[in-house]
Formats: sequence, C-alpha cells, structure tokens
Amino acid sequence: MARYVSLINWTDQGIAAFQDTTDRADAATDLAKSLGAELQQIYWCLGPYDIVAILEAPDDETVTAFALKLSSAGNVRTTTMRAYARDEIGAIIAKAG
Repeated sequence: MARYVSLINWTDQGIAAFQDTTDRADAATDLAKSLGAELQQIYWCLGPYDIVAILEAPDDETVTAFALKLSSAGNVRTTTMRAYARDEIGAIIAKAG
C-alpha cells in the first residue's frame, strides 16, 4: 500500500473541543479501516501543525475519500502528501535514469 503523511490543523470547532481529540483519533482510525486504509501513527505537535498522521492506503482515491470524510466533521483541515520509502524512491530514481 502507498504511504501518506497528513499535516493537520484544528478548526475553531476542533480546538474548542480539544478534550475530545483522542476520541476523534480513534474515530479516524475506524474511518480509515472502513475505507480499506490504515492510520498507522498519530502525533500531536507544537508548531505550525497541530497533528501529523501517517496513513497507508491502496491508492490516492482512498486517501482522498478519507481526508474528505474526516474534514467534513468540521474539526480539522488536512494537507496530505504521498510519501516514498527508501526502496520506492530508489526505484523511481532508477526509472528516471
């Protein structure tokens, strides 16, 4: 499966209910599973992003559906990037020549 990194910020609604963040993380884990993805890690952060999540999904469409559904609850906004492991980037570099 492909790996993705999501940079997440709370909305005003999300920060107002910060006490629920771990329950929302559990719900996000369940949402990912229901879509055929796996939310591997969630980190709460200091700095420009409130949360960083690592997700594996079978394709871009699945991770996009996850981000849309997650954001539709109104608690977070996401920026998601495809991430490549060392062997994957090695294959890409070899292909590029």
